[in-house]
Amino acid sequence: MTRSPAVPSGTLVLDSEGLAKAVLRDRTVTSWLALARADDLRVITSAATLVEVVHPRVNRPALEWTLSRLVIEPITETIARHAAALLSDAGLHGHKFAIDAMLSATALAAPGPVTVLTSDPEDIAALCGVRVTVIKV
Repeated sequence: MTRSPAVPSGTLVLDSEGLAKAVLRDRTVTSWLALARADDLRVITSAATLVEVVHPRVNRPALEWTLSRLVIEPITETIARHAAALLSDAGLHGHKFAIDAMLSATALAAPGPVTVLTSDPEDIAALCGVRVTVIKV
């Protein structure tokens, strides 16, 4: 009898601040990542998040190492359409909320339960409602 491979029982999502703090080895975010690994959770971010995190002063080797340990989810047409619907439902619009909406749509498409580590808990909560747990980092 062969064992089926383990399936993660949830997802941890990093927004740009969560990812930036992971790169900097912030103690709180590092603890969340260790818990996620111990609980066999998927750790993801949206491809759109990379746009916010990459800048001339970022430690590229640390960024690449951190990215190698998580899944970067693409922005598909389905995710983009869902993000637009989330913005509309929340009464929000514009570039100020666009990346948060794409991250939220990515989080909502992930296997639950889903926890989002974010610097914008109010925006993510407005977009996702009670369907995800939002933690301020």
